[in-house]
Amino acid sequence: MNISFQNSLDFARQMDQADPLKSYREQFHIPVQESGEPYIYFCGNSLGCQPKSVRAFIETELKDWEMLGVEGHFHAKNPWMPYHEFLTESSARIVGALPEEVVVMNSLTVNLHLMMASFYRPDAKRYKIMIEADAFPSDIYAVKSQLIHHGFDPEEGLIMLQPKEGEHCVWQEDIEAAIRENGDQLALILLGGVNYYTGQVFDFEKITKIGHEVGAKVGFDLAHAVGNIQLKLHDWNVDFACWCTYKYLNSGPGGVGGCFVHVRNASDKNLPRFAGWWGHDKETRFQMGPEFDPIPTAEGWQLSNAPVLAMASLRASLAIFDEVGMDGLVEKSKKLTGYLLFLLQDIGPEIEIITPSDPKQRGCQLSLLTGANGREIFERITKAGIICDWREPNVIRLAPVPLYNSFEDVWRFAEILKD
Repeated sequence: MNISFQNSLDFARQMDQADPLKSYREQFHIPVQESGEPYIYFCGNSLGCQPKSVRAFIETELKDWEMLGVEGHFHAKNPWMPYHEFLTESSARIVGALPEEVVVMNSLTVNLHLMMASFYRPDAKRYKIMIEADAFPSDIYAVKSQLIHHGFDPEEGLIMLQPKEGEHCVWQEDIEAAIRENGDQLALILLGGVNYYTGQVFDFEKITKIGHEVGAKVGFDLAHAVGNIQLKLHDWNVDFACWCTYKYLNSGPGGVGGCFVHVRNASDKNLPRFAGWWGHDKETRFQMGPEFDPIPTAEGWQLSNAPVLAMASLRASLAIFDEVGMDGLVEKSKKLTGYLLFLLQDIGPEIEIITPSDPKQRGCQLSLLTGANGREIFERITKAGIICDWREPNVIRLAPVPLYNSFEDVWRFAEILKD
C-alpha cells in the first residue's frame, strides 16, 4: 500500500471518489443525530450498522409464518427446516473454510463451550489452557469454568499471556516461547483472532503449527476477526473457531453465532460432543430414535433448529459480502485504517495508539490509550457526533468499517479529536 496520504478534506474526498466500494454506504442505515445529520459511526466492532435490505428479508419470513404456519418449515419461500444451510457457503468464504467445516448456530460463548466439550479433553498431566490476559472477559469466564468443571484449579491451569512491562501487545515470539515452555502440560490454546482491546491480529498459522507440535488443540474466538481480516482457517489447520455475527457481519443485536470445525475433526463421528437432535443425521432425524448419529460435518454440533428471523437478518448482510468479497473489503480497510493512523499521528505525540502499526498485525480497529481524562474526551467526541467505543480502564476503540465508512468520515473525526 504505497499511498502518500495528505491531511486535507480535498484529499479525503478524492479517495472517496476513487473508492470502488463507495456505493455500498448507501446500502446501510447510518445512525442519525437529533440535528438530522448522520453520526460518524466507528463502532462496527461492537454492533454493525443495519443493512437496508434486512427488513425485506425478515418480512418474507414473517409473511410465510402468517400464511403457512408450521408448513413453512417445508413450504416457505426459503424453507425453515434447512434454513441454516442458506448461510453456509457465504460464511465459509468469509472464514476461508470448506462448506462442510462451517455451521451458523447458537451464540458465541455457547459455541465455545460446545467446542471445548470436544477439544478440551484434559488428563492429569496435560490439562492447561492458554489465553491472552486481556482476552474478552466472557472467554476468560468460559475457560475458567471449563477448568473447574474438569476438577482443576484455574490458578494453576490457566496460562495468561501477558505483555512485557511497558507494552500493550503480546508479541509472536513471546507466544511461541510460552507454548513451547508449557508444551508438556498444554491441552488447549484459545486466543482471540483479533484482540478486542488492542486490535492486535495474531499469527493464526504459526500459533496453530507450534500448538500442534507440542500436542495441544488450537481454537480461536473470531468475534473481532470475522468480516474484518482475511482468514484461511482450513489452510491454517485450525482445530476450531467460533464467532458472533453482529459486529462486522451486521446481523443485528444478539445475532446468531457461527462455528468452524476442521474437516479432519468434523468427519469423525466418534469425537466426544454435547449432542442435540439437530446435529443428528438428516435422513433419520425424524424417526425420533434414541441413539445419536452425528452429521459428519460441522452441522453435527448443532443442538436445535434454526432461529429463522435472526438468520434472515444475517442473510441480508451476507448477500452484500458475497458481492464485495473479502479481498476488496480488506484492501479498502488497509487504506482507510492507514489513513486514520496517519491523521492521528499527525495530531502529535499526545495521541498514543496501542494497536500495532504494521497492517499485517491489525484489522480496521485502532485503540487509543487515554489519560485520566479519557472518559471526558470520549463523552465530548460523542457529543460532537462520533459513535465509537469506550473500554475500561482507559481505551477509546475506533473501527472505520470499509463497507459503510468513508475517508471523509476519518478526516472529520481527526479534526474533531484535534479540537
